[in-house]
Amino acid sequence: MNCIIVDDEFPSREELKYFIKEFSKIEILDEFENPLEVIKFLKDYKSDIVFLDINMPGIDGMSLAEIIKGLYEDVKIVFITAYAEYAVDAFKVKADDYILKPYSEETIIKCLMKLTNKEEEAQKKEYKNRSIDGLVGWFREKMYVIDYDEILFIEACERECKIHTKYNVYIAKSKISDLEEKLPLNKFFRTHRSYIVNLEKIEEIIPWFNNTYSLKIKDSDKEILVSRNNIKEFKIIMNMI
Repeated sequence: MNCIIVDDEFPSREELKYFIKEFSKIEILDEFENPLEVIKFLKDYKSDIVFLDINMPGIDGMSLAEIIKGLYEDVKIVFITAYAEYAVDAFKVKADDYILKPYSEETIIKCLMKLTNKEEEAQKKEYKNRSIDGLVGWFREKMYVIDYDEILFIEACERECKIHTKYNVYIAKSKISDLEEKLPLNKFFRTHRSYIVNLEKIEEIIPWFNNTYSLKIKDSDKEILVSRNNIKEFKIIMNMI
């Protein structure tokens, strides 16, 4: 991520630069005291974040924010100002944050963390949209891509998981909760803290103790329990109620 700082007060820019360098990995592309120079700069370069003062000569920060949003709709705007009364107007231009001077270290760090987390979430979403339709597991010292349709169920075993298929059992060096996030909701269901089943592989639903169920899975001799905490959701998914 990168940013620019737009503020006509030199000490304010210096203080903000210190916080950005000290508490984040955000790269500072440039700094400006003249708002009109920012427009020229952004016509040739894109900045992920603009830290923007409101009261400046030539053009005010609110007007500049609207121009910047016109150039790059997804740019993040963080207003930095000594005046609290512009906060409502700031969020009308979809500002990501509004920080009052003098800077509070806690407030600045919180803002930087929020901006960084948003970027990480966006990257995760992008990667997830491009991910394969399967999981990767180990079998006899080699890694294989296991198609979702091949998976019968997944079993948690201490710090790793076993991915059961018709012919092999693969080892995934991940927690079951991490694997659960990668699986499509319309195909898989976590029946128990230790098990995730492929709903299309359920062959029999057997009544069990305390109004729970045991599941017989196709191509497997193992029966998997549905915990009491998950019974209601399981019934809804299976059209049992």
